[in-house]
Amino acid sequence: MTGRLVAGLDLGSTGVKVLVADEEGSELLVRQSGTPWRDGPCGTTDMSADDLLATLEELLHAAAADLRDLAGARDVAIEAIAISGMGETGFLLDRHGVPRSPGFAWFDPRGQREIDAIPSRLRTDFAGRTGLPAGAQVSLAKLLHLRDSGLELRGHRWLNLPEFVAASLGAAQASEYSLASRTGLLDQDTGSPWTDMLEFLGVGDDFLPPLVDAGTVLGVATASWLPAAFAGAHVTVAGHDHLVSAVSGGSIPGDRYHVSMGTAEVLLRVLDEPIPFEARERLAGYLINSVRHVVPGKHVVVAGVKTGLLMRRVLRLCGISDRSGRDGLDEAAYALPLEGRLAPGAIEVGGARNDDGVLSLKVRADDVSPAELFNAVLRHGNDEIRLLVEAMDELIAPARSTLLTGGWSGMRSVQRARSEALPDVTVSSRDQETGYGAALFATRVLRDSSRPEAV
Repeated sequence: MTGRLVAGLDLGSTGVKVLVADEEGSELLVRQSGTPWRDGPCGTTDMSADDLLATLEELLHAAAADLRDLAGARDVAIEAIAISGMGETGFLLDRHGVPRSPGFAWFDPRGQREIDAIPSRLRTDFAGRTGLPAGAQVSLAKLLHLRDSGLELRGHRWLNLPEFVAASLGAAQASEYSLASRTGLLDQDTGSPWTDMLEFLGVGDDFLPPLVDAGTVLGVATASWLPAAFAGAHVTVAGHDHLVSAVSGGSIPGDRYHVSMGTAEVLLRVLDEPIPFEARERLAGYLINSVRHVVPGKHVVVAGVKTGLLMRRVLRLCGISDRSGRDGLDEAAYALPLEGRLAPGAIEVGGARNDDGVLSLKVRADDVSPAELFNAVLRHGNDEIRLLVEAMDELIAPARSTLLTGGWSGMRSVQRARSEALPDVTVSSRDQETGYGAALFATRVLRDSSRPEAV
């Protein structure tokens, strides 16, 4: 093991991962722990800041031990850490940096009632201004829920999950553009916080920390709980996980779909210019986002379905909880025709829309195997994806190729299904796109000869 080392953190919906690589891009190790969610009634899901940091502490100490073994019991040092993670989830911090709220999952339903009650003048402008549909998924919904539950927001600050972890490591508080784009508080035309919405929330301009590009050096890791191998590393935020995944293999052609298949299945197109207000508004009607990329100056159109969440629930429903069981189901599903061997309408599936995620099944036949059920979920995902593609094609030149990435993309049954709905599908050979993409941001930090910026 030679050369300087970097680490990419991936704070995902299913797992928290650390990937260590050298500055030439060779992966040395990957470690993963489960995301410490707390499940509540009616699909509510959140986490505590303490549980997240305890998970990270255990994970990084295990990775440091692995590195020492790889180095033949020699001490090693990580020189830069870049942090990526899911959008929408974050923590409300007081003026001392102490979290005063749980971190709500992006799929937590709380906040829909409050979003629906936004004044009409703001609701009318919301989609065109922010590039997001107005729904429970955006961070704003959870902030309104907290405010209306009695928590005073003024005097507090919002940090998205990767930004919170960066600050917890010892870096400066900052708001990275792609993550800020997920909050419902960023004006896509100006790249600044949406003042009218901040006023409605009852907070000032400092509610979001200073806005920075992905890859901006925010300080060094000084947290007392860090293992020695990670202490002193330069810290940066890489940005929203799906977008970081998209840069892991280099620049994406403008006519390609990058499809990241995790808990959410995300179809992403990269644009050189932002689309106009009216186009953002129109796409938001189909639950399609038009926001800022992790690459400065670039923009993305992001369409999503919750097929990963539905597939995971089907596996659990069928008693499958390990990789061997999943592989067996994949083999059985692939052995069947995608359309199945049952009569049309034997299985009816719902829930893949990005504003849903509740697995709905109607079974009208007796011989429904797990493989038939899994293929039915894949067909349902295809139906929803075709609707999204049709909406995007009205405003953007149609894509001509597709790259599948993420945990579900390795299944042959999934690959076959998506080849029916998307053009010229190929599959990434990399297992950890997001962690590797984050590590690339950390590598750029090492290669930047300037001093760390003050934020």
